[in-house]
Parts: sequence; C-alpha cells; structure tokens
Amino acid sequence: MSKPLVDPSQWPVDSIAGEAAVLLERLAPAWLRQRFAQPPAWTPELPDESTRFPRPTAAAVLVPLVLREEGLALLLTQRTAHLNDHAGQIAFPGGRAEPEDGSPAETALRETEEEIGLARRHIEIIGQLPDYLTGTGYRVTPVVGLVLPPFELRADPGEVAEIFEVPLAFLMDGQNHQRLSAELPSGRRSFYAMPYEERFIWGATAGMLRNLFHFLRA
Repeated sequence: MSKPLVDPSQWPVDSIAGEAAVLLERLAPAWLRQRFAQPPAWTPELPDESTRFPRPTAAAVLVPLVLREEGLALLLTQRTAHLNDHAGQIAFPGGRAEPEDGSPAETALRETEEEIGLARRHIEIIGQLPDYLTGTGYRVTPVVGLVLPPFELRADPGEVAEIFEVPLAFLMDGQNHQRLSAELPSGRRSFYAMPYEERFIWGATAGMLRNLFHFLRA
C-alpha cells in the first residue's frame, strides 16, 4: 500500500470528538431514504479552508453505502501517489464536474464508473450533503448512494491504488473521530481523522463524513 506524500498519521492528536454514535436503526436503507427525503434542521461543520478560494472548481464525489448482510459499509479508494491533488490519500470516488454532466449526481456517477468501474445500475442515489471546500480549491458536492451487490470493480491504475470498505457504524461514532493539527507551509491547519485498521482516513474525506454524521444524528 503506497504511503501519502504527507503522513498525517504522525501528527499529534489534539482531541477526540467523542459524540455518541448514530443509532444503529438509523444506519438502514429505509431510514436513510426517509432522512434525505425529509431532512431536519442541522448545522454542517465548515473546514478551515472554507474562505481561502473565492472561485473554487466544481466537483462531486459519490458516498457509496454498500448493502452488506452484516450492515452498511462505505466504499472508499486510496489515490495513487503521483497525482497532483490529494496524492496517496483515502478518498471517495469522484472528480471535477464537466459541462455535459448537468448535475452533481451525474458527475459522481460518471467519475465513479471511470475510477473504479462501478456501474450506475447498481447505485440508488438518495440525496446530497452540503458542498465541502477543499484546501486544493475544489467545491465538492457529496452525493450519497446505496450500492446493491453483487457488482464488479475495476480500478483505474492511473488514479486509484486500492479499493476497500469500512463499516459505516465505525465511521458514524464520534469516539472514532480524532482532531489533529500541524504546521504546514500555509500555516497551522486542523483536520479530522478516522483511523481504521491500517487505513488513515483524514482531511476532506473525514470532513465530509463528519457532516454525514451530524446529518444522521440531527
């Protein structure tokens, strides 16, 4: 497994977020469909970089929730180490919007098929989360979809080093959310991280997962 160019797993942990886990009955397809169909009032967390780019590039990612017998699992990728943006990081499948896409959902579905070979016929789009601004100048729309197995995956070797799954229940527990910070060339920055086994989920991916967490707890 390739290592990211920046290794945040070596940064000190400032604190544990520590909120109670999302109730397990909420991590079910029917409940999630209803929540996105009738969203409650809630407040998303803004990243540190939310004011740095006045004209960010539009992008979208798929938040793929795989329907496994043991419970929902989140499908994630590790990006290849040579990419210009977010090299080596754990990420959702997705990318920048193209003029012909027409919607963030279309961008997410197209990019997912291109990056990991997951055909859109397996994906049921159930909603979107608030846009998330990254430190590399992207305004990312997270598009949430339920993914029905069986399906085949095929990683684009130019973009994706690995594809793997993490139990959604693990990620939707504030006890597993770390807050860490570091001095970078751009100044002191703070991030969320959600280490799982040998994986280190951090940065924009962890930030978007924090918003999913708040949305499901609201």
